[in-house]
Parts: sequence; C-alpha cells; structure tokens
Amino acid sequence: MAEAAVELLERAARRDAALEELRALRVALQAVPPAALRARLGEHHLGALFGLLAVNDREQVSACVSILERLLQVLDPLYVIQNLREELQKGLLHPDDSVKILAMSQVGRIVEDSAAVTEILHSPELLRQIINCIGGEKIAVAKEAIKALSRVAQSQEGLEALFGSSLLSDLRNVMATSDVVRYRVYELIVEISSVSAESLNCCANSGLIPELIGELTGEDVLVRATCIEMVTSLAHTPHGRQYLAQQGVIDKISNIILGAESDPFSSFYLPGFVKFFGNLAVVDSPQQICERYPVFMEKVFEMAESQDPTMIGVAVDTLGILGSNVEGKQVLQKTRSRFQNLLSKIGHQAKNAPTELRLRCLDAISSLLYLPPEQQTEDLLRMTESWFTSLSSQPLELFRSISTQPFPDLHCGALRVFTAIANQPWAQKLMLNSPGFVEYVVDRSVEPDKASKDAKYELVKALVNSKSIAEIFGNQYYLRLRAYLHEGPYYVKAVSTTAVEGAE
Repeated sequence: MAEAAVELLERAARRDAALEELRALRVALQAVPPAALRARLGEHHLGALFGLLAVNDREQVSACVSILERLLQVLDPLYVIQNLREELQKGLLHPDDSVKILAMSQVGRIVEDSAAVTEILHSPELLRQIINCIGGEKIAVAKEAIKALSRVAQSQEGLEALFGSSLLSDLRNVMATSDVVRYRVYELIVEISSVSAESLNCCANSGLIPELIGELTGEDVLVRATCIEMVTSLAHTPHGRQYLAQQGVIDKISNIILGAESDPFSSFYLPGFVKFFGNLAVVDSPQQICERYPVFMEKVFEMAESQDPTMIGVAVDTLGILGSNVEGKQVLQKTRSRFQNLLSKIGHQAKNAPTELRLRCLDAISSLLYLPPEQQTEDLLRMTESWFTSLSSQPLELFRSISTQPFPDLHCGALRVFTAIANQPWAQKLMLNSPGFVEYVVDRSVEPDKASKDAKYELVKALVNSKSIAEIFGNQYYLRLRAYLHEGPYYVKAVSTTAVEGAE
C-alpha cells in the first residue's frame, strides 16, 4: 500500500482525519492493488471509518461511504459478518440512504457466500432491519433491500428464516405502511417464487401469493393494473404457470377481459391483462392459448382496430410478441383477411402515427416478418411475403422513406424491418429490383450516428449470411456487401491529399 494511503488510513483510525484527508484517502485507495489493501487493513481501521459515519455532515459521510466500499470489497464476506455485524446493523438504521445501501450491498455479498450465509440466517435482527428498508422513502433503498432478501431466499434455510419465523410478521407489518410498499413486498414475493416450485410453495403457504391474486381479481381497477404486471412475471416460469392454472387464475383473467365490455374503467387494466396472455402464449403454446382463450385474440384485434392510440400500441406490441415464433405466426395466418386488413392499418400507423406508436409498429413488423433460415418453407415464405405486401401499396418504399428521415429511432426501426426480411429470397429480389436500394445499403454516408451505423451493419450481415444472396444479387453487389461486412460498421475511407508546390 502506498505510504500516503497508510498514513491517511491511520489518521482516520484515530478519528482525527479532516475532510480533506478523507477525500485524499478516497483517491489514494483507488490506486492501491486489492492484495496490498488486504494485507495492511486492520479491524480498527474499519471500526473507526464506520464511527466517522455518525455525523451530520453529508460530505464526510459520502467520503467515508466511498472509502468503505473500496475497503470492504477486498475482505472475505465471512470476515465482514463475523467482525462488522454491529456496524452493518447501525448502517441499516442510518439516516443517509447511501449508508443503508452500502450495508445492504455487503449483506448481498454475504448471502452469496456459502460459508458466510448461515451467519446472516442466525441474525434475525439484521434481516428485520432489511425488511424495514423495503418501506424506505427512496426507491433505491427499497430495491437494494428486495435484492438482498431475494438472495437470502435462494436457499432452503433462507426460505425457512423468512417465512417460518417472526420475520413473516415483519413483512406483513411493513406491507401495512402504504399501497406502494405493499406492492414492493409483492414484487419481492414474486421474485422469490420464480426461483423454484419449493420457493413458490413457501410464498403461497405464507398467504402472500393468494393475497396478490385476490387483489388482481378484486374490484379496484388501479390495483388490478399494478398486480397484473407481477402475476405476468410469475407466469414466466413453468411452475408459476402451473400454479396460476391450478388456482383458476388464468380463467379468471380471461373472464375479466370478457366482462370488460360493460366496464367503463376497463382501459386502466385491459392493456396489462392482454399483455399477460401475449406473454403466456410465447412461453407456452400460442395455438393452445389462443384456442383455449379465444377472448384474448378477439380483444387484441378489437384494440388494434380501435381509434385509441394507447390500445393500438398495446395490441401492436402483443401481435409482435405473438408473431415472434412460427407457431404464433400460423395462429395469426388462420384469421385470414382480418389479419391482412390489420397489417394495412399497422403499415399506415408506421407512417403517420405519433413517433412512439410508429416505433412500436416498426418493432412489431420486424418481429412478424422474421423467419429463421431453418424454418423457411415455401408456405411460410409465401405467408411473410403476403404480409409484407399487405402493409402498403409500396411497402419497400414506405420503409425506405422512413429510413431516410432525420430521426435516429425511426431510421433504425426501418433498418430493422429490412434486416428481418433480408434472408428471405422474395425480399432480396424486391431489394434488387428497387432502383438505388442496394447502393443505399452500401452507402455509409447516410448513417449519422453509432446506433444507425450498427443497424445498417446488421442489415449487411443478414444479407451476406443468406444462402441465396450471391445468386440473386449477383457477384458485383455480393462482393461489395462482403467488403462492407469485412470493414466493419465504422469504417471510414482514407482520403489522400497531394501537396502542390507554391500552394498556401
């Protein structure tokens, strides 16, 4: 350790370091290798630095937090919990949020260490204080508490510590603080439940999962809208979906969508409920979900055909999710002309809607039109081609006009549409036959920023990696595309200058 850092650390240990010296120590420690820090660091140094946090001076607290972050990360988690337990507990009660976050980040390290985690599980007071931090005013503190507790619950012993003791009462007490804090606890419970079927059983037996579901299917429309997001997260795991199906939750959500017609407040929760089924269809089977819950597909089409931009946006997102795999594409294809007509509307919105909705339409179109090479059967290629032509009377020109607009997001969105179809022979023929299109693809001067250069490069890569490109584009264009790919996304051609004698 640099001698200057040692001297400053010793001064801090005697608690007579001025603020300027703490600042200097913070800088000095960044230059010292971790191994050297560990060798010269004593318990008295750390105890003193934690002691320096007990002041009403924000700058001093900030400097000490930075110093402790650096020092604690070089220590073994078992050492930290065995020697600094009291300091961590005090840190969790500190009025400054940065100190609470420092303490909880250390708890996060400890619970991930197999040798140290049992020490935490035998520290109910420490866990109780972390639970109380979920009720903190600052969301950053609450998020850190949720993260630390979800790590605690990764093991069977951790689950038992949280749900098989008085700590469950502490969770319930903190839930009573406010609606916002109650949802934070639900967020923690869903995160824990997602780990395994055993975790889910623990959370269900605690009564907290049934309470969340009760709120989801209750009468309060704003509560429904918040709870559906958490239930959607629960449905991402097979055991979560199985639980929701067994409890009849999926049927209840379907019935609420069915009854939304007569509910003047349905616009608050309907988007979330529809997204729930969209996500369910992708992780499960699009065909089975759409056949079992026909109200879902009907509602998506209704929303897409409406005049409400919010509903159109949700419907477009859902169609993009649903059509992201081949089975989902085939489900949409079965609706025949209704979906073809809807594509025409989506193409119109991609051109004329407010920017945010245009972007969502472009992303959905990319998702709907993409076909992996191994799934490019004649029928599916005919289908994507017919969908593309349904978007507009001149779809290639539509997306090309969007890609030339001076808005980077729209520009990249249009390039992603081209990338989605770039490996399909019918699209390559369209591109080749569109005057100036290939020249536009290899023209680097039209990409003003990094995101645009990256998006163009992805398009070139998709074209070059296609098996049919050399035959369709011909050797000249194919070699130009390969050269572009080889040069990378940010290549700039060198311009040679010739000095002329006598010139200024």
